[in-house]
Amino acid sequence: MEMLAPYTTLRLGGPARDFVEATSAEQLVSLVADADRNEVPTLVLGGGSNVVISDEGFDGLVIRVATEGVSVSRDGEQVVVTVEAGEDWDPLVARAVAEGWSGIECMSGVPGLVGSTPIQNVGAYGQEVAQTIRCVRAYDRRTRQVVDLEARQCGFSYRDSAFKHDLARYVVLAVTYALDISEMSGAVAYEELARRLAVEVGESVPLDQAREAVLGLRRGKGMVLDPDDPDTRSAGSFFTNAILTPEQAAELAGRAPGHPRWEQPDGSVKVPAGWLIEQAGYPKGYERGPVRISTKHTLALTNPTDLGTTADLLGLAMEVRDGVREKFGITLVNEPVLVGCVLGE
Repeated sequence: MEMLAPYTTLRLGGPARDFVEATSAEQLVSLVADADRNEVPTLVLGGGSNVVISDEGFDGLVIRVATEGVSVSRDGEQVVVTVEAGEDWDPLVARAVAEGWSGIECMSGVPGLVGSTPIQNVGAYGQEVAQTIRCVRAYDRRTRQVVDLEARQCGFSYRDSAFKHDLARYVVLAVTYALDISEMSGAVAYEELARRLAVEVGESVPLDQAREAVLGLRRGKGMVLDPDDPDTRSAGSFFTNAILTPEQAAELAGRAPGHPRWEQPDGSVKVPAGWLIEQAGYPKGYERGPVRISTKHTLALTNPTDLGTTADLLGLAMEVRDGVREKFGITLVNEPVLVGCVLGE
């Protein structure tokens, strides 16, 4: 049996009953289809950066995606870049910056594979992949067909998608992005990044400046994988920012006047989960046994010494979630996918 902990950024997770790597889309489809026909439980594993696997592991077949390939064509003032699911995300961003392809530079340093980006609708510093995805090629396990889904069919919303809503249905094979041909970034939409770049929100900067600024911010929060930094033994942000209805936002304003908030176009209000966590009494570095909140960023839960267990991590997550709910009446939602485990009520 293969231990799964080494394949996750948290270094957590028990054994897989069976384990195999798929090095081509055809092999990946064949492995999944065969497992489905034989009713074998299957886990398709990417970079392991957004997943929490139980201490018991996975009693079935784990297929690690190791497909490679990038193809590029031009469409007017854009390049169309089709990338196999097993390619690492950040090298793709680095290439885009070097080539003068604009649209994903603010997602520099995000760990994981390309195939996971549409599932989570990965985003950072004012950009998200939904803004640039043109098409997702996937294997539909329900119809047993390879399908090409246009962006409008993917159900993208904040850190969410149709793929995430039904994780057992689709296996992402490749993602096609449409990027602007430009040496300049998209309009800087995130205040913290704008301050770092010394520009106003809405301005653009050279792509390489945007990338370096984002990497600097992420490193300062322990969000760029580094074997020498124990704070990076995490799954990134464990909770998503809270999206509140106007009524919920009004209630929170009564409990915490002047709290940070971002008005959304649909009338909802986004409140930073990190602020809620810290104000509920869980500061950076807060420990629960061998696991802790990152010393750099309250949204990351870490396994700094590799001595923790998934049970330890989920215990910390539940303590934080319940503490925020008790103080503010808001229930935070976990961002990583939980495999074989749940956050208890």
